[in-house]
Amino acid sequence: MVTETFGETLFYPESECFNEFPSPEELKYRIIISTKPPKEYLEADSFKNKRNNSQNLKDSDEDVWGKEPSSLTADQEDNDTSDSDRSDHNHDEADDDDKKLRPCLEYKRLITIHAGKPKGGLKEALKVEIDRVRRLSLSEQALEKAAESHGLDVLRFTQKNILRVYPKGTRFNSSNYEPFIGWMHGAQMVAFNMQGYGRALWLMQGMFRSNGGCGYVKKPDFLMNVGPHNEGFDPKAKLPVKKTLKVKVYMGDGWHLDFKQTHFDLYSPPDFYTRVGIAGVPDDEVMKKTKTKEDNWTPVWGEEFTFPLTVPELALLRIEVHEHDMSEKDDFAGQTCLPVSELKPGIHAVPLCDRKGEKYNSVRLLMRFEFV
Repeated sequence: MVTETFGETLFYPESECFNEFPSPEELKYRIIISTKPPKEYLEADSFKNKRNNSQNLKDSDEDVWGKEPSSLTADQEDNDTSDSDRSDHNHDEADDDDKKLRPCLEYKRLITIHAGKPKGGLKEALKVEIDRVRRLSLSEQALEKAAESHGLDVLRFTQKNILRVYPKGTRFNSSNYEPFIGWMHGAQMVAFNMQGYGRALWLMQGMFRSNGGCGYVKKPDFLMNVGPHNEGFDPKAKLPVKKTLKVKVYMGDGWHLDFKQTHFDLYSPPDFYTRVGIAGVPDDEVMKKTKTKEDNWTPVWGEEFTFPLTVPELALLRIEVHEHDMSEKDDFAGQTCLPVSELKPGIHAVPLCDRKGEKYNSVRLLMRFEFV
């Protein structure tokens, strides 16, 4: 069914040995399968291994002890015949297993990226195999543990294999986890609860605004390279400042067009303030805030903020606007998240989005970006 459906668009390795995964350019317009081997293959393979192990044990006993009887009694001859019959029956079972296994092997051959729960501990799971490309799935807790104790192994694994991170099962309210832990270690697939709106989802949307919003972002070279002394990128390391971003927030406008007059406050115009900051490696993470402009639908701040960046390639500029509320929690008034690597210097009218990440019709911030 797979070969008939996908035809020539299906990509799969010509042999079991698969030294290097093709680039996205080479795989353009192709379909690849990433999954576990068929259940029937695993069951048959397991049965085959048990049978082989049993035979190996029998053979090894004979090798070790080296006992060969010089003569046989009548009873022993009968027993020998029974063993022969049993052997023929086992051959019949083996033939049936091979018939079942054959289509499974054909399907297994079409799997480009093999998945499955590895045996052994975390160190073993992150082992890079020379002639095989694998997909490993880790929960957010397992990733945190791996990043803490085996950070370099995680990075090396992702240079050749696919790492998928998924939310822990207790997130029954569809909340999301911190995605940067995965991204900083090269994880290609960071799974999100798309109905869990909030900071983590905004970061994901910001990350994938890169490259025209096509859904693919090229990894920075330092996540793919190994140094002369076998060292790799460490997001927790103290690094020098590579680039400094200056952000000036001039003013905001458009709320009076997209919201009712009583949306933020029943009796007076809103009191807006803007939060501006960086998401990225730990040393670059920061959040700053403008003064609150009271009773104004078109607030003018004119404030500038400076952000020294050690790893600008992974940095996202976070922008949020809130309406100050004296008695309750401050009201949300818009947000956006932008990849620092794609910011153009100069003055920009930056569109803001709602909690889901959809752009408002009219709300904009007038801002200036500058690199020094």
